Amino acid sequence: MKTTTLLFLFFTAFTVLAQDKFFTNSGTVNFEASVPLFEEVKAVNRQVAILLEPKSSTFICTVLVKDFRFKLDLMQEHFNENYMESDRYPKAVFKGKIQKFDLKDISEIEKQYEIKGKLYVRGKAKEIVVNALIKKVADGIQIISDFPIVVSDFNIKIPGAIASKIAQTANTELTGIVRSEEMLLTLK
Repeated sequence: MKTTTLLFLFFTAFTVLAQDKFFTNSGTVNFEASVPLFEEVKAVNRQVAILLEPKSSTFICTVLVKDFRFKLDLMQEHFNENYMESDRYPKAVFKGKIQKFDLKDISEIEKQYEIKGKLYVRGKAKEIVVNALIKKVADGIQIISDFPIVVSDFNIKIPGAIASKIAQTANTELTGIVRSEEMLLTLK
C-alpha cells in the first residue's frame, strides 16, 4: 500500500514538474515585405525556438536571422549582410507575457490572447502587443501569431533606389506546436 501511494505521488509530482514549460525548436516564421508590382520579398525560417511557461504566462520566441530562406540567393545575401547585419546581430527575440492566460482554459477550440512584450531586433528593443491564437492539438499546444515589424523602429536602412520595392512594415507570422517534457517522452 505504501509503495503504491509513493509511486502515485512520485508520478503526480513528475507530471506537475513536466508541465512547467512547453517548448519547440521547430517553429516557423514566415516573413514578407513585398509590395505590389515588384519582386516578391518573402522568406521562411523553420528552426524557431518557442518557449511557453504557463505558471508565469511567459512567452519567448527566438529566431536565428541567418536561418531565413529566400527564393533567391542574392536576396538572402542582401537580407543578411545589408539589412539585418546578421553577423553582428544574429538573433531576433520576442519576450512577453500572455494576458489572462491559464493553461486550464486551453482546449481544442482556438482562443485569442494578447501578448505584451519586447521585440529585440538588430540590437534595438521595441515594446509591442501582438495577438495569438492558442489551442490544444494532439501533440501539444499550437500557437499562431502575427508580428508586424516596422523597419524604421529597428534602424534597418533601405537604400533609396529600392525603398519603393520593399514594404516599410514587414509582416511575420509565427506558428508552432510547443510540448512539455512529458509529451516529448510519450512521443518517443
